[in-house]
Formats: sequence, structure tokens, C-alpha cells
Amino acid sequence: MFGAVPLLIVPFILYNLGLLGIFGGGDDPWASEILSFRMMSGGVFSMTLGDLMVLIGLIFLFVEMVKSARTTNASIMDHLLSTLVFVAFLVEFLLVKGAAHSIFFTLMIIALFDVLAGFAVSMRSASRDINLN
Repeated sequence: MFGAVPLLIVPFILYNLGLLGIFGGGDDPWASEILSFRMMSGGVFSMTLGDLMVLIGLIFLFVEMVKSARTTNASIMDHLLSTLVFVAFLVEFLLVKGAAHSIFFTLMIIALFDVLAGFAVSMRSASRDINLN
């Protein structure tokens, strides 16, 4: 059951929670620094909440790629739901003022890659399952 749930729904929900002000940060919560430390080189590494959102999206994209290699009935539902998640990203990007942000756009492109790669992997594995006698 949970294998068919697209994990990229998590960054989508987290972003929308940020729009509601759950994470604080004023007008742009994604620019708030959450981590900073001095490197041995003398430079300073800092990570913003937006950087963390993209990192979470990329981690979930990797897990989705691993899931797309399966050839089960749940994988068809997973691809369908991944497509719906991408459509939700696209509609929100076009219609919601707070979604007009580079972080949201990057998450939307990650969702698009999930859809495209999922179908490509499924088609590739399906072509291997066909036996010509």
C-alpha cells in the first residue's frame, strides 16, 4: 500500500507548510540559515532551509528511482500518483503567488524527472520481459 505512495509528496507538503508560516522566517522562510560552520579552508559553509528542501527532494528522487525498477502492480499506481504530484506542483507554481520561488521550481523539476525516469525505467524493464518465440 505505502509502496505506491510517491515520496515527493513530502517536499510538496513541507513547502506548503512553510508558506503557511510553520517554519517562520518572515517573507521568505527558505532564505533562513539553519546550519553554518567554518571549514578548514577558512570558508564558511552555510545551509538555508531552501537548500535543505532541495536536498530532501533529491534524496526522495533517489528512493523513487529505486522503487521504479520494480515491476509490480503497485508500480503502475506509483507512476500514476507521481504524475498527479507533478501536476499539483505545476498547478501550484502557476496559480499560487508563494510558489513563484526558485526552490519550488527546483522541486517541481525534480518531480518531473521522477515521472519521466519512472516511465522510462518501466518501459525499459517491460521490454525485457517480452519473450519472442
